Amino acid sequence: SPHVTVTGPLTALPAAVEVAAYRIVSEAVANAIRHSGGSRCEVVLRADPEVLRIEVCDGSGLPADAEPHVGLLSMRERAEELGGRLIVDSRPGRTSITATIPLTVKP
Repeated sequence: SPHVTVTGPLTALPAAVEVAAYRIVSEAVANAIRHSGGSRCEVVLRADPEVLRIEVCDGSGLPADAEPHVGLLSMRERAEELGGRLIVDSRPGRTSITATIPLTVKP
């Protein structure tokens, strides 16, 4: 089951950042449920004045031959279209997806 931790205020996020964060977390948690086989998924949201950091971890690693599919590619696109980035770190027993999104969205 997902466990969510929030650090920092999330009250005044730009609408585009809110939508991207929601979609990234939704897709990452769905992937963890669908593919990990683990019993725990942790979601951590950290906001500071300049950046929102999203981390979703599960209790299993991706297979060595795993190919990025639509869900992972769409999460990366959502972060990058707002000037952010997405990093996937998979090791035996743990996969984490970390997105950083600037809070000052450039027009």
